Amino acid sequence: MLEMFTILHDNGMLFLMGQYPQGPLGGILCTLLISVLAVLFALPVGVLLGLARLSPFRWLSWPAACWVYGLRGIPLLMVVFWTYFCVPLLIGHNISGFSTMLCTLVIYESAYIAEIVRGGIQALPGGQYEAARALGMSYFKTLRLIILPQALYNTLPSLVSQLVSIIKDSTLGYVINVPELTFAANQVNNQLLTKPFQVFAIVAIGYYLICFSLTWLANKLEARITRKRQNRVPEADNVAQAMLLTKTQSQ
Repeated sequence: MLEMFTILHDNGMLFLMGQYPQGPLGGILCTLLISVLAVLFALPVGVLLGLARLSPFRWLSWPAACWVYGLRGIPLLMVVFWTYFCVPLLIGHNISGFSTMLCTLVIYESAYIAEIVRGGIQALPGGQYEAARALGMSYFKTLRLIILPQALYNTLPSLVSQLVSIIKDSTLGYVINVPELTFAANQVNNQLLTKPFQVFAIVAIGYYLICFSLTWLANKLEARITRKRQNRVPEADNVAQAMLLTKTQSQ
């Protein structure tokens, strides 16, 4: 244990930010940056895929289903290699390992986020959609103003949990020289040579603290959303029924 504190004291900045500012940003900060950016960029793609999965048009739902099932059935490491070798061929020049891993995570995680969004939409009471349509709102306007805001709010715990998975998946960036936390740990291990257990134990504890904190946050969000849902769903159903009754009587 004392050796772990000594290693952390001597190499703490390398674990935290890699060789920055003398070199590229790395360590924990690189891991968090690539994970958060992956969620932010994959979210709109996942929303579109989730809506396409629920679309009554087969030319939308079938390709979206193939995208989701195909990516979820492929190991992430394979997608890392495909992106690493295919993207430079498509754009005509090489890109950094960070950009490669970010593209990989956006593509891969969009399939999982699509299923999260689809589940969030299907979990909403059907009366809200029917009431909006009865009031003359179009399909897309109903999705934009009524359905999506509630669905995305309800899926916040799942999105935070998915961020936990992305943080752990980002360790595969090591194979394409992304300077994330595992890469930084290997640099420290190459310097010390005789203390691999202590070095990677520090890394494991670091990942555990980050993921545990995010999991705790997801559980808190889920409990809060559940309380609000239990209070508001009966009211929303009553409003929806009243709107439908008013619409029926006016006809």
